[in-house]
Amino acid sequence: MMQLRRAGERYRGGDPQAGIETRHAFSFGPHYDPDNLRFGPLIACNEERLEPGAGFEEHPHRDVEIVTWVVEGELTHRDSAGHASVVRPGDVQRLSAGSGVRHTERNEGEEPLRFVQMWLEPARPGGEPSYEIVRGIAAGTPYALANAGAVLHIVRLAEGERAALPMGDAGSGTEARTHLQVVRGRVRLPDHLLGPGDELRISGQHAPELTAATPAELLIWEM
Repeated sequence: MMQLRRAGERYRGGDPQAGIETRHAFSFGPHYDPDNLRFGPLIACNEERLEPGAGFEEHPHRDVEIVTWVVEGELTHRDSAGHASVVRPGDVQRLSAGSGVRHTERNEGEEPLRFVQMWLEPARPGGEPSYEIVRGIAAGTPYALANAGAVLHIVRLAEGERAALPMGDAGSGTEARTHLQVVRGRVRLPDHLLGPGDELRISGQHAPELTAATPAELLIWEM
């Protein structure tokens, strides 16, 4: 199965008056859609825009893997386990909530902040919270999230460059899945042109090859 969902289909969230705009790819908070709850272990894929000074006050999480990719600006992260970081474009940030953690996310810079935040359900709940940030990850370098059975690929393409989408081997009783999020630029599939905010969900079939119609940046989960 291959499902294409356009940027305009995302659920609008956040608090625009507070300088926060959110676009949810999946059912989230008050935007309940029983037909769009998750895709494999991926339970949220949020596009966030924060104006300077705006942010999310301290709030709790548990039993979720949170992976963040900054597109523009700087994200300041602090959590109850004592971690404090400024996440910039090209960095991958992971917060494993484990049995419980609290954190804040703010734009303390002078420019607007835009980032994509993805939540995945862990295979093994509980445990101690943990945190990691990989600075300046190279294009094509896989980032494995073992406790969710998922691998993130950051793909950057020049105009006209082709790429084969990864499709993992399904384990016992599971179905291999690929989730693609267009961050920048446009990419072409045999029958579709995808732009920023568009996503592709593929399960149980061979993943197609794509071609960059413009310089492009993609986030691809192999699950």
